[in-house]
Order: sequence, then structure tokens, then C-alpha cells
Amino acid sequence: YFGTSISTDSGSFQEVVVKIERPTYKKPFLGGFRNVSTGVEFHNAGSQTKPKKRPDKGIQLFSKETQTVVDKNKLQQTRNTTSTQMTKIGLYVSNVTDKLISPGKYFTAEEYHKRRLEAVIVIQKYFRRWYAVRLVQNLLEEKRLRLAWEAQEELRKKREREELLRREYEKKLNPKTREDFELLYHDLELWLQEETERINQTLTGAERKTALCALLEEETELIACIEMHRLHANVENQQKAILHLLKKCAQPRRWKAFDGRITEMATQSSLRGKELLEMYISISAKDIPKDERRSVLLALKCIVKEHDCKLTQEIVALINRELDLMSRGVKECNLEGLRKRICTLFLQYVKIPEFNPEVARLLKVPQDPLQLYKNIYFCHSCENYLPSSEFPIPSNSRTIGKCRSCYQLDNEARLREAYYKYRLILESLRKAEVDYQDDTKIVFLVQLPDMQYLIEKIWNGRSVLSACSDLYDLVMVRWDKQQEWSPWNTILLTKTEADAHLKLIDLQQAYEAPFIDIIKQRHIRAKNYFAQIPAMSSFLRRNANQANANSYKN
Repeated sequence: YFGTSISTDSGSFQEVVVKIERPTYKKPFLGGFRNVSTGVEFHNAGSQTKPKKRPDKGIQLFSKETQTVVDKNKLQQTRNTTSTQMTKIGLYVSNVTDKLISPGKYFTAEEYHKRRLEAVIVIQKYFRRWYAVRLVQNLLEEKRLRLAWEAQEELRKKREREELLRREYEKKLNPKTREDFELLYHDLELWLQEETERINQTLTGAERKTALCALLEEETELIACIEMHRLHANVENQQKAILHLLKKCAQPRRWKAFDGRITEMATQSSLRGKELLEMYISISAKDIPKDERRSVLLALKCIVKEHDCKLTQEIVALINRELDLMSRGVKECNLEGLRKRICTLFLQYVKIPEFNPEVARLLKVPQDPLQLYKNIYFCHSCENYLPSSEFPIPSNSRTIGKCRSCYQLDNEARLREAYYKYRLILESLRKAEVDYQDDTKIVFLVQLPDMQYLIEKIWNGRSVLSACSDLYDLVMVRWDKQQEWSPWNTILLTKTEADAHLKLIDLQQAYEAPFIDIIKQRHIRAKNYFAQIPAMSSFLRRNANQANANSYKN
């Protein structure tokens, strides 16, 4: 309430009381106008006046729109005008095809909604049954595919293992390389230890000494048999090495063009190497007719006569001697020694750069005597001067020791260790580390004896999860895949376990605390051992500095 004064007709002012009612609802806007000059808005009266409230009669009323259906009449005109003909006076329309439609039973809204609910329940029931059947079929299909995949993986693993065992058996049955003979001597050592243990447990006194002497004689025979195989393998390997050298001399120059195609160019020296290769294969061939052999010798004579020296004169003399003996009808078995001398002298002829220019870049011994003073070291075991490539330097060595041949001889005589399986693990590890492309270096400093110590002494030669001891199925992977591999950041697992381990994101959540403590203890043991290696000490210091920096930041 507030008071105001208004003017009356007589010109006087009268005080009146004005009552202001605050609206309890938002009034609808019914239009108005705004003064352009002053900007004042004026609304229509209906927007300012409170509507009159109808008196309450005590009866609930409804509006007309709620009770009455709104009808709409709209004319429709079909494309074809039709009409319905009814029976009338003067016209009969047959009612044979008419149907009598009677109204059905009336049902209320509750009954209608009840029928709808029952129909919905039936639809849900059949849908859920169909969904359950499809879900079970999908699960069965996934199970079938999983079982098929597991069977296929099991078959693949079995085939891989059989292939590895077959390859190892083939290496032992037909040894050709240094690694094959290591396997033979390793198996010989295992057999010798088993027999010695059996004799010590079952026999005593003079019988034990007799059995040990017999065992020693049997070991000597086996060693002699292995060395006979080595002699034959050396002959085959030497022949393969000679052919490999000559084929390299005969290869043309190759380079890749901008479009990716390989271009080859035969030079004068490569053609010369090809000619000498064909001639060496011809004079080394056996069981050829005499006429063909005679033509080969004459062609060889023409080749070596191009250069006059003491070596070529000796080759020509041997060729003339063989031609003379062949003309006299000497048997070929009596000519084998002479033919070997010709092949040996011709091989010396081929290895001279003056006669074969391509061989100069392939010879191990450089032609310049001054280069012999570079990278040449003395082996204190065999007392020979050899190039640095002939010395296998262990990672824990500070000086150059014995050469490869002396190491092999010492291994065959004493330890008889075989590094074949460890080499497979190391090669697999290096290949996996290269795929990371993070400039890893430590894995290429680890040698085969280091890998053997890491597997056998630190990890006990078995998987830390499943205790599988089959070295063919074991691999080494990173413990923390975010850091480069090192002996203190590795774990020994089977191939299946390694694939699952590398997919983990958080190791603390994936493994339990006691297991992580075991891994850390083995990492500490590996770090203490490899800290003695000079090449590893720098990496250890770098890791220590990085750890200190991280702790300082934290």
C-alpha cells in the first residue's frame, strides 16, 4: 500500500490509498509499443490487469476441449470417380457377395492395456529366447575358433620343436661347421659324466679302475671318429670356400637406380674372374671323357701362358706331363695326385692380383706389407701373429688373449661347452631389440659365455613363471619395455609367456609383490656380475645418474 494525491473536478487534490498486488504467475505478453525518442515501453492492458477468478462451486469442471473431439472436414477426390448403387424401385442389385459384419465384444481400457502388456511380454519372451540362442551360438563359435587356434598353435609349436630337434640331429649326424663339432663334444662330455657316475656308484676297487680304463679307451675311439669327420668336413668346406671366392670374383657390379631397379655391369676384371671360375670348375671335374679332359688342359695352358713366371711354367710342365701320360694310356686313378697338383697351382695362380684383379679386395692378407702392422696381435697359446678378427674378446676381458682356434681346442679338451641354444636365444633377443628402434647398445656387447652365465646362473636355466627348462622354448625379453634391454632389465620366459608379458601396461598391478621382489633380486645379482665388465660399467653409471636425477626431481 502507498498513498498518492489526485486532482478532482473542482481543482483540489485528494489523498487516496493505492493497493498493489504482486502477480503470482507470469503474465502473458499481449503486445504493446515503445516510444522511439524516450525508449519507454507500454504494454496492453490485458498484460497488466489480473484476470477475474471464477467463484468455486465445489464441483470439478472440465474444459470443452477435454470432452469434445475436434473434427476436421476435408474433401477428398479420388482419381477415378466411383459410386455405390443400391437396390431401389425398378433396380435389383444382388447381395450374394455381401458379408454380414457383427460387432465384437466390447472391452474396457484396462482390458485393452492388459492385452497390450501380455502381448509385450510374449514378444519379450521370444526376443530373449532368440537373443539367448544367438549368444550361445556365438559363444560356441568363439569356443570352436579358440580350440582350433589352440590346436593349430600347438601343432605349430610341435612342428617347430621337431624341426629344431631334426636340425640339431642333422648337425650331429653330419657335422660340418665348428658349432656342429661343439655339439658333438658336448654330448660326448654328457655321456662321459653319466658313465663315470654309473661306474662310481656300482663298482669299487680294481673293477672300478678297469671300467674307467675301458671308458677312457672308448672315449678315445669316439674322439678319433669325430676328428675323422672333421677332416672330411674341412675338405668339403675348403672346396666350398674356394668356389665362393671365385664366384665373388666373377660377380658383376650392381647398384640400385632411382626407380628401384637393379643395374648390373660386367667389367673387364669380372669377366676375367668368370673365365677363371669356369676353368677351375672344369679342371676340378671328375669322371669326364679323355677328349674333353685334353681340351680343358689345352685351354688352361693357353690361359696361363699369357703370363710368364715360375708358377705358370710349373703349371705348363704339369699339363704337358698329364697329356703325355694320358696318351700312353695310364689309368685315371694313377693321375689323381697330378691333377690335384694342377688344381692347387692354378688356385695359387687365381689368388694373385696380377692375374685376377678382382681377388685383391677379397684376400685376407693385404698386398701392402705396411698394412700388416695394423690390427695384428700375438696369440700366446699357439704363438702366431693373427689379425684382430681371429681373436674372440670376451666382454669381461681387459687384454687380448687366445685366438679362436685355441679357444676351440681348449673347450674341446676341457669344458666341452655347446653354445648353440644360447646363440639362438641371443639372436632372437637382438632381432627383437632392433625392432624397438630405440638405439639399444648393451645387447650387442653381450657374448655367448655371458648369455650362458645369465641364463644358467642368474635365472637357473628355466622360466621364472612356469619353470620350463626347454631352452628351445625360452626367450629373453625386457622386464620394463619402456627402457632398453640390459642384464638388469630382463626376464626369462617361454615364448607364449613373453608375448603376454609384453602386452602388460602396469607391472605392479599385473604381478604380486613377492614375485617382483624375486625379479629385483636377480637383477641385482646380474648387475653385480656385469659391473666387473669394463664395457658395462659406463652403462651402469649412466643408469645410476639417471635414477639419482629422477629421485631428485621427485
